[in-house]
Amino acid sequence: MLGALFFFSQSFSQGKKFKTVVIDAGHGGHDEGCSGKGSKEKTIALSIALKLGKLIETNDKDVTVEYTRKTDKFVTLDNRAKIANTKKADLFICIHANANAKSSPYGTETYVLGLHKTDEQEEIAARENSVIELEENSSSKYQKITPEKLIARTMQLSAYLNQSISFASEIQKEFKKIGRKDRGVKQAGFVVLYKTTMPSVLIETGFLTNSKENVFLKNSANQQKMAKAIYSAFKTYKSKRDRVYNEIRKNSTESSSTDEIASGSSRVEFKIQLASSTNKIEPKSYNFKGLKNVEIKKDGKYYRYYYGNTSSYSSIQSSLKTAKEKGYKDAFLMGFVDGKRVDLDEAIKLGNN
Repeated sequence: MLGALFFFSQSFSQGKKFKTVVIDAGHGGHDEGCSGKGSKEKTIALSIALKLGKLIETNDKDVTVEYTRKTDKFVTLDNRAKIANTKKADLFICIHANANAKSSPYGTETYVLGLHKTDEQEEIAARENSVIELEENSSSKYQKITPEKLIARTMQLSAYLNQSISFASEIQKEFKKIGRKDRGVKQAGFVVLYKTTMPSVLIETGFLTNSKENVFLKNSANQQKMAKAIYSAFKTYKSKRDRVYNEIRKNSTESSSTDEIASGSSRVEFKIQLASSTNKIEPKSYNFKGLKNVEIKKDGKYYRYYYGNTSSYSSIQSSLKTAKEKGYKDAFLMGFVDGKRVDLDEAIKLGNN
């Protein structure tokens, strides 16, 4: 099992309000997945996915739930990830059931993207990825995920990976509470996780090749138990994420009132806040997508990263455009007078436009 991590201790983003979750029921249509006596993975995954979605829709009115499928239809791995990316999901939950050549293995495990540590993890990823063979023109859409590509991709998604691990850990805790065997949080090269650009997990809800688990997972009431367990983990994850978001936004919007500015003040500065992090990131251009002269400032427990320091409002607008083109979509302008944060409109009035 992966070592415990502090929630968002490695996150590197402005933080944005949680709005959308995409729930992905594995397999579907002519892709049945694995099977047990009287059971099919595609059917069990869909049932749990719909039950989970209903719980979120009923209890979390501020969250939009999107599904990769709500019926027994075939969806390519590429399109599953594309749905999540297009909807700009804040979380991607992929639901599956497991299988093994032996009938003895049982229990739940939750995967995040990464290099497999055992042959069994590699086999599971290979089985779930094998749906590619059922797709048309698959050779043009997919390239082999080599260890080198996995390492590079996990580095690209490092901020999301730790959030994925945190959520996966909560899922396994909740499964354990309802009496399921905890097989841990693991890593493997699942294509659907490789292609998503948000915190993402793939849940193996149990082994259909184990007779007891097969009976358990076929039962609608037990599927509801599984959905409720995942939902409880979702609530915990979202609550922690919302607290981080609220704290970041609160600290980001705090500023000195105009009454506190000395009447003779004239040193006006405009900056762009690129990101906030609880960890210190060296302000080198290679850490900031090529942006140069990034400043770092400690603000409570957060490090804030600023770009484009200038006294000209027109210049800072140009720099903001550059930052957003580089990928900092939630970067925003800030105004300072004599080093004190002020309302942006006040800084514009006092500054050199």
